[in-house]
Amino acid sequence: MRVFVADHPLITHKLTVLRDVKTPQPTFRLLVEELMTLLAYEATREVRVDPIEIQTPVAKTTGVRLSEPLPLIVPILRAGLGMLEGMVTLVPTAEVGFLGMVRDEETLEPTTYAERLPESLAGRQCFVLDPMLATGGSLAAAIDFLFARGADDITAICILGTPEGVELMQKAAGDRNVTLVLGALDEGLDENAYIVPGLGDAGDRLYGTA
Repeated sequence: MRVFVADHPLITHKLTVLRDVKTPQPTFRLLVEELMTLLAYEATREVRVDPIEIQTPVAKTTGVRLSEPLPLIVPILRAGLGMLEGMVTLVPTAEVGFLGMVRDEETLEPTTYAERLPESLAGRQCFVLDPMLATGGSLAAAIDFLFARGADDITAICILGTPEGVELMQKAAGDRNVTLVLGALDEGLDENAYIVPGLGDAGDRLYGTA
């Protein structure tokens, strides 16, 4: 598994505001979207393209276009939804699927409670959006789910990650084609499996607790 941790002053600046407990919900949502666009730029470096010949106002030239089948963006419900707009801003022609994962608060084991995906993902590049890579269990389960559907290239994009989560993801990925893109790698997990220093519960800060 390839791991990329973004190192850009704009990302660090936006993350600082995002972490601040005093940042209001509308600003938090906007920052998640902006951060996602910055991370998506890095995450799509290996997106598949085909050459295409076009006519400019001056001459013919060869460029590229996204390969078929088009990339599939998969936000993990519910917090991953806050990252979706930033991703489709950069890749507006990509298709979008949804995967609902929930973690048992006692066992920390993830389960899938909803999915809206093509029946077959054969030959698809998938971009999985999940703000927080804490223990790594939910993201690893999501990637297993997508590979089982036929995906052959998965990039997971997270705003924050932990060494524990990265380690579990490396074990779960094995020799499969997986890339992990992080906005920052934090210190680790506390006794409740929350990221430290983190930014709290991303879903709650995006959408409230209802």
